[in-house]
Amino acid sequence: MSGLIAAGVALLGVGFVGTRYGPRIRNSWPKMEKQLQGMIGDSRYKGGFQSDMDKYEAGKILGISSNSSLKRVRDVHKKLMFQNHPDRGGSPYIAAKINEAKDYLEKQSTNK
Repeated sequence: MSGLIAAGVALLGVGFVGTRYGPRIRNSWPKMEKQLQGMIGDSRYKGGFQSDMDKYEAGKILGISSNSSLKRVRDVHKKLMFQNHPDRGGSPYIAAKINEAKDYLEKQSTNK
């Protein structure tokens, strides 16, 4: 019986704190989120494409390591082109960049 009373009092306390301080937390959340992103960094890629393709950018576009095998490059390219092909509603520019990245990495792996 006393356990039920203690649980009820705890729930009442949580409810009170939530209604009292909830709006303050909700209003300050965007500011806290910005500060946290500044501390831990943002994992999303910022920026567009470089004017000249390089090994790093080609890997970023395909979502693989720039040192990946030729088979892996071709498999990922095939998957991405299936998802982003202009005939299926994809962007011609994105498709061209995917092809350019594949060509660059293929050329790099055959020159090794």
